[in-house]
This record gives sequence, structure tokens and C-alpha cells, in this order.
Amino acid sequence: MDQQQYIQTKVEEFASTLEDLHESEVPPGMDRRKLLKIIGAGGAAASLPALLAACGGSSKKSSAGGVGKYPSTPKWKFVFVNHVTTNPFFVPTQYGISDADAIYGTSHQWTGSASSDVGQMVSAMNTAISSGADGIAVSLIDTKAFNAPVQKALNAGIPVVSYNADVPNKRLAYIGQDLFVSGQKLGERIVGLVPSGDVVGFIATPGSLNIQPRIDGAKQAIKDSGKPINFSEIATGADTAGELSKIDAYYQGHKSLKGMFAVDAGSTQGVAQVMQKYGLPNKGIHGGGYDLLPTTLNLVKKGFLDFTIDQQPYLQGFYPVVQLFLYKISGGLMAPSDTNTGLLFVTKDNVKPYLTTKTRYEGSSSQEKYVKTPA
Repeated sequence: MDQQQYIQTKVEEFASTLEDLHESEVPPGMDRRKLLKIIGAGGAAASLPALLAACGGSSKKSSAGGVGKYPSTPKWKFVFVNHVTTNPFFVPTQYGISDADAIYGTSHQWTGSASSDVGQMVSAMNTAISSGADGIAVSLIDTKAFNAPVQKALNAGIPVVSYNADVPNKRLAYIGQDLFVSGQKLGERIVGLVPSGDVVGFIATPGSLNIQPRIDGAKQAIKDSGKPINFSEIATGADTAGELSKIDAYYQGHKSLKGMFAVDAGSTQGVAQVMQKYGLPNKGIHGGGYDLLPTTLNLVKKGFLDFTIDQQPYLQGFYPVVQLFLYKISGGLMAPSDTNTGLLFVTKDNVKPYLTTKTRYEGSSSQEKYVKTPA
């Protein structure tokens, strides 16, 4: 009896009497503790791929087993091409990918560039195509560089979706925030906080399509308001430590500022740290930005930053896997669809759950857990 048949028999036989599953009955290479945990969570309805993933089985490319009521499929591998592979923003994104893998019996590769190097990303994408990836999710941060590899992948029968950043080329769908609109909302919030004076907007990599539309949207909203706000756009770079240094230096040379804002995670954290270092809220200076880095959230709570914006990075990993899986299993009939992962202003009033609940969904914990909705 192979591992899949063995596990299925045990699920059906011992769902209500887990004590009967003895160490001696577990095949070599499998973890009894993990097996009991997953069976206990799902009972007789526990999915076989989840059991196999938890216990080390289903490593063969030939089949991932059926999930739910889906038939057995090949163990599809989806390649995620990212522009800042080591950036902490994408920790929950990678958890989302892994969690979707566990549900759908898929696997993935996380690759690309650590420094928004478009050439490295294109190379990674071409490698995915030549190696026969079953699907590709890519952050389209450049207006033209990815057009040819996207078309090449599609010609090879490989579905391509974009996530986090987008260019409306031949990719099948975009999963992520509506970036220009979120920038407009940022600009409207800036106008509400700073009716006049000098305001700076920090951006890690100008021109990169995951963040440039945000600062463009902010500038448009400020212009449309008609308020006498002098807005400057300042580049900070992709390295978090370097971003902090440049933001600190900029403030030192521009102490007449009325507002400091940012459109990426690292720059937002840097703004928050500079606001704290110099006690800028007490000087009437406002600040805000994007994403949920722990330092940012803590300084929102302490009042050093007016807000940060949640764009749900977990979903930017989870949804691409779901859509690529459905495309593959339906023979392309379930075409991927554009999915807006949303916008939520996180302020001192609503930041508490982000700080007190440690989850994979915000990247603050690697532990898989059920989080009850507050009453």
C-alpha cells in the first residue's frame, strides 16, 4: 500500500479515534505529530494533499492528488518573479503562496531580483519559461521589458498573471492594489492633514510601476485640491537602511517641512523613525505611508505616524495560485480575473489588532492559526 492509500485509510478509520494511530503504524519518513494535528483539524474531511504536504508525501511531479472534489492533477509548479525578493513586505505574500500550495497541491519557486533589477527579473522569467513552469506570476514594474517574455510564455502555453505591480500587456490578469487610486486617496489624506506648506513624498525607486503610480496619484489629488501645497518627490533607494539615512538627511536640510510621506514600505518605516527621532508631531509635522512593517505599526500606535495603508500582501500571493490552479484544471476556461486587494488606512484608532494578533496574514508570525473575529 503506498503512502496516499495508507493515509486515506487512516483518515477514514481513525478520524474520531486518533489515539489508535500508533507510532508503529506511520510509514518511515512521516511525522506522526503533524499527521495527528492535520487529521484533528479536519477530521474525516481533511484534504489528502494537505495531509501529504504536512507529512512529507506527494513529492512526485506526476500527481498532486485531488483536493476537495477536484480530480487528481499533476503537481503544478508556479514561478513567482519578484522585484525585491528579500524585502520584508513580501513575507506575508510568500506565506499566502505556501498556504495556497497546501490547499491545491501545487508548489512554487520564489525568484527575481533583490534590488529591482529589471534585467535580473527578465532573466528569471525566461528561465521559468525554458524550464517548463506551469504558470508564472510576475511583478510588472517596467512598461516594456516584460512584454516579450510574457508573450513568449503565453505562446508556450504557460499562463501569466501579474501581482503587486502591473502593465496591461498580454498578461491574463492583475492581482493587487489599484495603485493610482490608492495614491489619490493618499493625496486626499495629505490635503486633509496639511492644508498648506512644503510636503515631501519619498519613493524607493522612481519609475518602478509598483510605486510610481501611487506618488503620481498623490500629486494629482494635491493639484486637484487647489491648496497651496508645495510637493517634492525624493528617491530613497531599495535598501531599508539607506532609505532611513536619506530621509533623515533630507529632513535635516528642510526643517520647514509640514509633511513627510512615503509610497513604499521601507521609506514609510524611515519616515516614522525620523518623525520619532526628532519629535516631529510636536512640531506640527504630519507623516504617513504604506504597508505593515512592525516598526511602522508601532510608531502609528505611539502617534509618530498619522497612518499607514494596508494593501493585504498575503492575498497578492494567495490569489495568483488560486487563479493559476483554476486556469490549469479547467483547460483555460476559468480565465484569471483582475483582483483588487484593497486599501485600508491604519491609524492609531484601528492599529491594535495588527499589533496584538501575530499571524501569517500580516507576516508577523510563521505559525498557522485560527484567529477569531473580535466580538
